Amino acid sequence: MEVTRLDSNKEQGPISPTPEKSEATILNAVPIRHYGRWIATVFLLLVAAVMVKSLLTNPRFQWGIVGDYIISEPILDGLRLTLLLTVVAQFLGIVIGIILAIMRLSSNRVLARAAWIYIWFFRGTPLLVQLIFWYNISALYPEISIGIPFGMTFWQGNANELITPFAVAILGLALNEGAYMAEIVRGGIVGIDRGQSESAKALGMTHMQTLRRVVLPQAVKVIIPPTGNQTILMLKTTSLVSVLALADLLYTAQTIYARTFETMPLLTVASLWYLVITSVLTFGQFFLERHFSEGKREQISFIQRFTGRISMRKDDAQLVKAEKVNHND
Repeated sequence: MEVTRLDSNKEQGPISPTPEKSEATILNAVPIRHYGRWIATVFLLLVAAVMVKSLLTNPRFQWGIVGDYIISEPILDGLRLTLLLTVVAQFLGIVIGIILAIMRLSSNRVLARAAWIYIWFFRGTPLLVQLIFWYNISALYPEISIGIPFGMTFWQGNANELITPFAVAILGLALNEGAYMAEIVRGGIVGIDRGQSESAKALGMTHMQTLRRVVLPQAVKVIIPPTGNQTILMLKTTSLVSVLALADLLYTAQTIYARTFETMPLLTVASLWYLVITSVLTFGQFFLERHFSEGKREQISFIQRFTGRISMRKDDAQLVKAEKVNHND
């Protein structure tokens, strides 16, 4: 029982005891039982156990042959070409995307419409069709020339000699990627508050200076995550160049199993290498995102993201916050 302090200078009323909480007001919190989650967890664990057992006990996987080819010289050569295609095509795609995004946001209708048509065409047609089209472009243009339109020609060459499988792969992948990167960059630029641009113009900056010094440095925080996803997608998309008889990772594996008839072990080798490189890129993307988001949200570890513990931490934080609100009430 609490007793309030009496002030001799003021009249005090009768001292009343502090009301004690009755048993009815005490809440007995019972955690929610998620039966659906338990059933789904058990089901997934059973499926995982069956898959692991099959991988370990099925002799048709021929893991010995997989081990023989996983670091063989032809496979490593194909892997190097795959990585080269990924880096070059993605870099050119980012450059093309930035240019197209600026054109799309231009007040000049001709530039904006031209960029929209480019994006519409390359996003609207399958990449495989584009690669085959570029590979057979000599059927439409036997000679490729550079010069003044309807005027002087400075240079001219045979299309069959210039359009090699490697050039077609870079050209097709980069042009297609540029269309997707244009929308990613445009979304990042549009997401920046318009007041930033207006303030830069008030300081006397030109439109290009505003983009380069004010808008793009802030938009990069929004652009980086989807760009990382596009890079990972580009790595896997390079497998399409196998139709051009370009000796990338997949085509090298196909060439070997066409000779040895060891189809599944060679496809397993290619899949393992794709998984390894994709995991490395995912790891790098995580730290890149955390670097650009530093100070804006709670830092999370790569293991937490990988294991899906982020949502659970958010749920716990929301539960603690709700408990504090109920306690204050």
